Amino acid sequence: MAPSRFSLKRQLLLWLLLPQIVLWLAGAVFSYRLAGRYANEAVDAALLQATRSLARQVKPMGNGLLIDFPRAAQDVLEADPSDKLLYTVSSPPGQFILGNRNLPSPPAMPASPPLGQAQFYDGELDADDGRPAAPVRVAALYLQFGENPKAQQTMLVQVARSSANRELLARRLLIDTMLPLSVLIVLMSMIVWAGVGAGLAPIMRLRRLVEGRKPNDLRPIELDAAPQELRSLAQAINDLLEAVRHNVQGQRRFISDAAHQLRTPLAGLKSQSELALAEAPPGPLTMRLARVHESATRSAHLVNQLLALARTEPESVTRQTPVRVDLGRLAREVTAELVPRALQQNVDLGYDGPDGDPDCLSASQLEERAREAGMPLDDAPERPVEIVGIPLLLREALVNLVDNALRYAGRGARITVQVHRARGRAELVVTDNGPGIPEAIREQAFERFFRGTHEGNGCGLGLAIVKEIVERHGGHIALSGAQPRGLRASISLPLAG
Repeated sequence: MAPSRFSLKRQLLLWLLLPQIVLWLAGAVFSYRLAGRYANEAVDAALLQATRSLARQVKPMGNGLLIDFPRAAQDVLEADPSDKLLYTVSSPPGQFILGNRNLPSPPAMPASPPLGQAQFYDGELDADDGRPAAPVRVAALYLQFGENPKAQQTMLVQVARSSANRELLARRLLIDTMLPLSVLIVLMSMIVWAGVGAGLAPIMRLRRLVEGRKPNDLRPIELDAAPQELRSLAQAINDLLEAVRHNVQGQRRFISDAAHQLRTPLAGLKSQSELALAEAPPGPLTMRLARVHESATRSAHLVNQLLALARTEPESVTRQTPVRVDLGRLAREVTAELVPRALQQNVDLGYDGPDGDPDCLSASQLEERAREAGMPLDDAPERPVEIVGIPLLLREALVNLVDNALRYAGRGARITVQVHRARGRAELVVTDNGPGIPEAIREQAFERFFRGTHEGNGCGLGLAIVKEIVERHGGHIALSGAQPRGLRASISLPLAG
């Protein structure tokens, strides 16, 4: 079945407004005809009165007629130049006596015309000056006169008026009728438009609830105030989400359990391989033990990353309570913890204080502070950059960023951790001057198990874990090139309060 080209709102408006428009047009046609009929009745009544009045001015006298039609009466009939009353008196009918010779005759002259009953008809009045004929409405009245009842004659009295004023009257009646009806139609259309929008609002809320979700957000949809039909749809979606969540939980539980079970034997294998390497004499066996040790180290790292990834899942996050975290203090602590490893790899790892604070700690200074047992790091003199989050996950994210830099920047590299405010948000930046990541694959670098290089012993989960944690805290992470070379990983998080 082909998909519909119209939205549900458009279809509802079409089905509701189109009949109103059709009915409005039908009402306009009916009103115009009704107005024309009333206008005809008004004009016909005026013509009938004028015809009888004119007939009273023609009085029988013996076998002839006495026409008592003074000039003043003629002036009254012709007072309005745009709507003159035209008249004709003929006896016998067709033999002109008085008035306008151009009035159209009745449609058919009966053998015995009805006496005393007016006949109304439409015709055209021929102009004497060559102008086109004008439509007129005519009233005709047949009368008899004569003293001898057996020799009475028939007289025809005709009075006409232009049809233009009648049509003008009909149009005015139509306008006076349709104008308030049109206003009502417009108001009703606006009410229908608003009603359809209000009725479809729950669907739009459901759409926003579904569109705004992350792919791994499987929480039920809350739509209690929705209509029954939409509530059924939401319940069906919730049932599907529950089934998917159950399957995903099973997979995550398997990964977590497997990782926990593998940690102990891998740690033992790593320790035994280290001891064997220390005791074995140089030779082919040492090379094989080194490969075993390298594989055990990589496997242990993979297991730890899988456990960290499991901690970032929604089910794990909801069981932890967010608190206010001093991002600068956390960054200094994590950097100090990783300084010994950086010195082993001949890497200069340092921390740059927030807001461009000149108190930049070098690797040697951080190592000295880390060795001072029980002595906390000095607080930065500027305002702390505080966010609301889960300290364990934020620490995990920063550790993974610095760990990636240590793994791939290379020996002799320089790594700087910075915390500052930018555009009303907290910014945490890790910059190195290593080979970096090509721009074409920077977005792919956040995918799970994706590795942009075969160097190092990473497992492709570090940046994926960082992205999961950052998004759980309402932030975002971006990779960009550093100058003159290297990689810049920038995390933006909302400030507390």
